[in-house]
Amino acid sequence: MFSFLLRRVIAALGTLLLSSVMVFLAVQALPGDVATQVLGRDATPDAVAALRKQMGLDQPAWERYADWIKGALHGDFGTSLVTTKPVGGEVAQYLGNSAMIAVVTVLFAVTGSVVLGVVAGLYRDRWPDHLISTVSLVGMSVPEFVVATVLVLAFSVTVPVLPAVVLYGPGAGFGQLLPAVWLPAASLAIVMAAYIVRMARTSVIDVMASEYVTTARLKGLTTWRVVTRHALPSALLPTLHVIALNVAWLVGGVAVVENVFNYPGIGKLMLTSVQNRDLPVIQAIALISAVVYVVCNLAADLGSMALNPKLRTRGGRIR
Repeated sequence: MFSFLLRRVIAALGTLLLSSVMVFLAVQALPGDVATQVLGRDATPDAVAALRKQMGLDQPAWERYADWIKGALHGDFGTSLVTTKPVGGEVAQYLGNSAMIAVVTVLFAVTGSVVLGVVAGLYRDRWPDHLISTVSLVGMSVPEFVVATVLVLAFSVTVPVLPAVVLYGPGAGFGQLLPAVWLPAASLAIVMAAYIVRMARTSVIDVMASEYVTTARLKGLTTWRVVTRHALPSALLPTLHVIALNVAWLVGGVAVVENVFNYPGIGKLMLTSVQNRDLPVIQAIALISAVVYVVCNLAADLGSMALNPKLRTRGGRIR
């Protein structure tokens, strides 16, 4: 068990290191000169050269990467080129707003999709299965911004019970943003849940056809006990990794939805930073996205180990 955890942690750290290198190189490869964009096209060559030196752009790429990653490890991502504020504090403020959407999305999407997937698997080829499968296929086919637009038309225009856009800035309080969280969260949850439902349904069908479930039924156990005690833990094993990937997907999916609703979250900040070529902010958000992805996958591996005793033995392993 300890060796398994050690291997996973080492792999996660290696992935983060490689991701940080790719993020840095990708941002540095963006066309145009940062100093020229900050000062404007009418800036003199001497002013551009002075700003490049001040920003460290005259140093070799490896030195700039070393300085950046050293600061990132201490929570210092540099200073925003647009607002001249510390990137760490600015990103943290927007990230906290996005966390409100993420928590609601994960809570409803994961819980609801697992329940629906189990029901579809237990009632295979009957009307509950057909209904749930059809709805999930529609959810997989429709982009999140289309779902968001439909929800706005339904709950902000036709039945005006929720706000269509957010009029507050990133410094808004919890109470001010709470009414605006539900439509973005619902948009993401519908798309996210569709994939989890499909995997949970397939896993339940496979597990219910296994020999140990048949044995449990022959022993006279009730369907509820068979499902909750024997089938569900095994069915959740492959579903955990799909859940982890979808939670990591939220970092990208939330960018589109937040712009539809003008929500002051990390996705809104990312697109604004790309438009303004605010490289320190772009690098910080990209690195945080990589951290979320790695942490989600590591959590899925640990969850699989907790649900499957074989993975805690010397001979068991996650492929």
